[in-house]
Amino acid sequence: MTKNTHIKLGLFLAGYGHHVASWRHENVNEKGPMDLNHLIRTAQLAEKGLFDLAFLADSLFVSESSHPNILSRFEPLTLLSVLSTHTTNIGLAATASTTYSEPFHIARQFSSLDHISNGRAAWNIVTSSIPSTAENFNGTKLMEHELRYERANEFVDVTNKLWHSWEKDTLIRNKETGKFIDGKKLHTINHEGKHFKVRGPLNIERSPQGRPLLIQAGSSPTGTDLAAKVADVIFTAQSQLTDAKDFYQKLKNKAINENRNPNDIFIMPGLFPILGETVEEAEQNYQEIQDLILPHVGLNILSPYVGNIDLSQYPLDKKFSELDLTVGDGVQSRFEVIHKEAIAKDLTLEEVYKKVAGSRGHHIFVGTPNQLADKMEEWFNSSGADGFNIMPPILPSQFELFIEKVIPILQKRGLYKKSYNKGTLREKLGLNNE
Repeated sequence: MTKNTHIKLGLFLAGYGHHVASWRHENVNEKGPMDLNHLIRTAQLAEKGLFDLAFLADSLFVSESSHPNILSRFEPLTLLSVLSTHTTNIGLAATASTTYSEPFHIARQFSSLDHISNGRAAWNIVTSSIPSTAENFNGTKLMEHELRYERANEFVDVTNKLWHSWEKDTLIRNKETGKFIDGKKLHTINHEGKHFKVRGPLNIERSPQGRPLLIQAGSSPTGTDLAAKVADVIFTAQSQLTDAKDFYQKLKNKAINENRNPNDIFIMPGLFPILGETVEEAEQNYQEIQDLILPHVGLNILSPYVGNIDLSQYPLDKKFSELDLTVGDGVQSRFEVIHKEAIAKDLTLEEVYKKVAGSRGHHIFVGTPNQLADKMEEWFNSSGADGFNIMPPILPSQFELFIEKVIPILQKRGLYKKSYNKGTLREKLGLNNE
């Protein structure tokens, strides 16, 4: 395997910042995810830092206990269409569910975004794991995990067929001859499968990339099977380098078994950096934000990862290893990461919910810009990551620190680009358009 030359970076864009208590911090924007100008400025800041992607997650269910970034926010594709008019190079990625969508809609929406942004669209493929979401879509029970991924595989197959139902030069638009279209290059797909029956073609011409960049975030065996088959970028949650290297190697090997070039797949763990000019300042910044977490908020966030168990029944100082936990049909891979670290570090329930509430199981880093650059370099050079999905705990202050302090260090070390490549998002990443 030939290692990619430069670290890839994505901004996981959340209005207040990723820490669950970020909205309470004195330095955050008051309206956060509902302040359009703030989101535009943040995307532009990411582009100033030459980030490859600005990524918007999504959730189709909320309650009063939802993360403040989730409770009220813009629909991702609508927002990315706006951000595309205020940026030039950065990729624009949005989550869309294969469980609660139809392939024709998703293919059309992302193709539209690709045209609007001149070839910068990316789709984060999810199957939706929150049981209550089904109640918003004429259902009363979440589709079983394996069945959700079976549907997802067919869903992606159909969207790919729809994106390729137009050849590159289908539209002629010859005013002299009056010939508008070459009908031989417009194709029905006539897909018939277990979950979908779709005739096609798509009702929008072939997009600049041919198809958008595809992202997948499931780290379960079934999720990584799908990722190895279809994804260009993998978002994952790893907090230890040994685990990251193991995941990285297994995923790349799965890609090889799917007859894919492993260098055409970029694995990007989530990274939750809390920075300071000194270690002491960074630790003070971290403790300051951690102290803003209310216990019931932290326990509610942790609960879905452990099978939606009522954790309030346990004392906060009880060792996590002593809790009676069973995994429900939820985020299985994330539970394994959380549980392994809690056992290894002998953490209490309070310590676990604070770690999870802030970063939701992703890698928390507390330290100086140089120390963070060291860690990123180690993970990159050790084949633990091709890049990172940066999750600023507080916006904009902590992200500004990353752009101003960390990026120049990575560039000086030859680990990060100094300008964007030309072309579409896929071309900027070194991939071919389809």
